[in-house]
Amino acid sequence: MLKIPFLDLPPLRGAAGTVRLPGSKSISNRLLLLAALAEGETRIEQLLDADDTAVMLEALRALGCAWHRGSDGSVTLRGLGGHLPVSAADCFLGNAGTAMRPLAAALALLAARDGGRYTLRGVPRMHERPIRDLVDALRGLGCQIEDLGQPGYPPLALCGPSPLRLAEPVRVRGDVSSQFLTALLLTLPLVAQQDVVIEVEGELISKPYVEITLALLARFGVQVQREGWQRFIIPAGSRLRSPGRLVVEGDASAASYFIALGALAASAEPVRIEGIGRDALQGDVRFADAAAAMGAEIRWLDHALEVKRGRWPLQGIELDCVAIPDAAMTLAVMALFADSPTRLTGIASWRVKETDRIAAMAAELRKLGAHVAEGLDWIEVQPLPAPAWQRAAIHTYDDHRMAMCFSLAALHPLAGAQPQALRILDPGCVAKTFPDYFETLFSLVQADPHDVPVLCIDGPTASGKGTLADQVAQRLGYAVLDSGALYRATALAAQCAGVSLQDEERLASLAATLPLHFDGGRCFLDDEDVTDALRAEAVGQGASTVAALPKVRQALHQLQLSFRRVPGLVADGRDMGTAIFPDSELKVFLTASAAKRAERRHKQLMEKGFSANITGLLRDLEERDARDKNRSASPLKPAQDARLLDNSDLDIEASVNQVLTWWSEGRPFPG
Repeated sequence: MLKIPFLDLPPLRGAAGTVRLPGSKSISNRLLLLAALAEGETRIEQLLDADDTAVMLEALRALGCAWHRGSDGSVTLRGLGGHLPVSAADCFLGNAGTAMRPLAAALALLAARDGGRYTLRGVPRMHERPIRDLVDALRGLGCQIEDLGQPGYPPLALCGPSPLRLAEPVRVRGDVSSQFLTALLLTLPLVAQQDVVIEVEGELISKPYVEITLALLARFGVQVQREGWQRFIIPAGSRLRSPGRLVVEGDASAASYFIALGALAASAEPVRIEGIGRDALQGDVRFADAAAAMGAEIRWLDHALEVKRGRWPLQGIELDCVAIPDAAMTLAVMALFADSPTRLTGIASWRVKETDRIAAMAAELRKLGAHVAEGLDWIEVQPLPAPAWQRAAIHTYDDHRMAMCFSLAALHPLAGAQPQALRILDPGCVAKTFPDYFETLFSLVQADPHDVPVLCIDGPTASGKGTLADQVAQRLGYAVLDSGALYRATALAAQCAGVSLQDEERLASLAATLPLHFDGGRCFLDDEDVTDALRAEAVGQGASTVAALPKVRQALHQLQLSFRRVPGLVADGRDMGTAIFPDSELKVFLTASAAKRAERRHKQLMEKGFSANITGLLRDLEERDARDKNRSASPLKPAQDARLLDNSDLDIEASVNQVLTWWSEGRPFPG
């Protein structure tokens, strides 16, 4: 998961491959609450592991529900049987509406019946999301609810005891959010000593989400009677009973980004999306029909679908999105690639989501150069002609769906636009529902290698370039290439295979098939972590020897080029800016005195448990510097356009900040 202030996406030109969807947020949080309130133990498999489910689980623990996570990611909850073992709790729910609304209903009803005081709060944006209609319905039942901030919004205190009035119908508005009705449906079985009737005032929006609720209640033994979409009856004597084991289907809203990716960019091979099928509980699965109407070729399989580009450009559509409000955001970005306007209606609920999504969508589309019109419950997007695409930094408003759907705008070269980077601000906001979204996207998309940015950090042995490269890469969300590790790994592999360091032919053959990769700052040879082994003094000396062999360097050259992948690369070594990536956007040549480098290397080796002599290290560094500067193949020297950075008296943070400052100066983004 990316935890960085911004992510620069290079221009993207294609897509193919397979994605396995995370579990549905809507289903995950409903199941967690039902399992906690029910009788018996419930094992939930393929549960979404993200911010929204994390806050729900912590709230349930605070309320006395015991649960544990299995090694396979499943969560098993011991149900409370409708009775809380604690009479007070303070629950923080972040910005998770699927946790705030139903927990408010559950705690209000249980406090009224059994007594207690429970508070619910969240992040500042949650305190701006209306809950008045649910609160009014609960107060009408006799529940005691205190506004702890602005009336009609969280935070709330749910108190009791107080007598419940269940003889008359419970009335709730349905035209702001279906979550208010869902909250009542999920929790009223706790107090249904008699038939409990819910009447919906106004037109119910997002009916498919209510269908999810009804289907899940049925799995817990509660059969709600429905009269159209205006009247719901919870039968007397209803009790929530665990079905034992449940599997969460893939998130249909998350599928929309990959369906769109296939429709826009999968011209040769399809994008395959696993974990969802036509019979999914979630209404957002119907997004596939909207994408098909715009021109996508969609093939349904068992629990999967494959998507390819069909009609091109896409065709603009006019669509009532009341059934797919979350997924509809993706259509607004797809509209940029169409040949006629796209008008989306029935999206009033966008106004009360993680942000005002109609206003946010319009503002960010305009940054890209699009003409957009908006109303209370609609948005209309004009196609974006190739010359009009603009370089932009997309503000995401702490809204996961803004970040995910706007990532598709990086495909603008497919519309004939001038290739340029796209900046996504606060990409970590996707942790709300899909923590690994960007990593998943990177595994599917294709880019021209010359469009993928590279930042090179060269310098002599023990100058600190590896540490600097790792931290710069983390701050940018880029991959890292420690080219020195390739040579050290070649020396280590030769040592293990008994190959002489003078046998250039065999060494080159070994280097050409080196199964090396980097992950989390560690270096792996096949599946073995060799990070520490590569730092041994003998291996370092061997690396210096093999690096001087032209055939070994040639064998490793292509391997190094293959690390240039979306979204970008930070490469460190001795000739990254001169021989391997001469077209890189920034070249840094790191320097420090031999004495300072020997001191650093001595400290590093001692911390790792290796014995070392600082005098010997200094002598060795001076000898290696001389060899590296005078070798015939790619001698150590700064590239002509390199920035020189002497870090003798700089700590790592100062060095990182200097490099990032240079990087930003060369990549300006309009706000």
